[in-house]
Amino acid sequence: MDGYAFMFPGQGSQAVGMGKDLFERFPAASKRFNDADRILGRGISSVCFQGPEEELRATDTTQPALFTLEAAIVDVLAEKGIRPAVVMGHSLGEYSALYAAGVVGFEEGLALVARRGELMAQAGKSAPGAMAAVVGMEKVKIAATIKSIAGGTVVCANENTPEQTVISGDISAVNTACEMLKAAGARRAILLPVSGAFHSPLMAAAAAEFEKALAGVAFANPSCPVICNVTAGAETNGQTIKSLLVKQLVSPVRWVDSVLHLKRMGITAALETGPGVVLQGLAKKIDATMNVISCGKAENIFFLS
Repeated sequence: MDGYAFMFPGQGSQAVGMGKDLFERFPAASKRFNDADRILGRGISSVCFQGPEEELRATDTTQPALFTLEAAIVDVLAEKGIRPAVVMGHSLGEYSALYAAGVVGFEEGLALVARRGELMAQAGKSAPGAMAAVVGMEKVKIAATIKSIAGGTVVCANENTPEQTVISGDISAVNTACEMLKAAGARRAILLPVSGAFHSPLMAAAAAEFEKALAGVAFANPSCPVICNVTAGAETNGQTIKSLLVKQLVSPVRWVDSVLHLKRMGITAALETGPGVVLQGLAKKIDATMNVISCGKAENIFFLS
């Protein structure tokens, strides 16, 4: 398959100042940020450009902020004739992927992402949880080790590289898991600065409420295949994709399998269509032959064109 894959990063990739240069240089980007401020009824653009960082890091702000920036990049690339052959997004990034593939419009996608962020923030307060990155151990061994933990939930959540998996669950269970995994040979097990146990059973209440929000939104069939987090497969049916978004909240992000599926499709180059180079780094550790180009800044886009 010819063309670029578009890869969209998720929560954790945000940084104060993101999108400001795009806003200043590309009318398509400034329109997206202005639209987001109007739709949300708050200055999401000013938080992106100026912070404060604490506010940008809050789940219910981070999610619409990243979606807005990533949609803006999609629009700028489209103006330059650059469109995806296939799309994929890491957790929250999957919504930007759906916008890029024409499954949802900007306003519908932004409303869904804002609601998702609210529900996940609420779930983090009502069912406090934690997440930790485990480095230097294969997922199979991690899963076998944490299976024996009693008195709390802990699961494999983000399968980022063959040697980096994020675990998620109850705070005490995650802390216990970190000690057990280090004792079992993991190089590191580091708690992450997140507000809840994302992609775990602790998000079940959020998933049930989010399903109601999804019910009122029409999903078109995508203009190109969408590699979904839950299946790590290329989906082409809008209704199937909609049902997977509910499961995504409580299921692992199968990023390793997703990148490998991309390679099987014959894609060898991708654009990281968001801030930073997180996905570029993960891709190199999954398949060193995959060429991922950052598109988070205006200078990157000028280079492409």
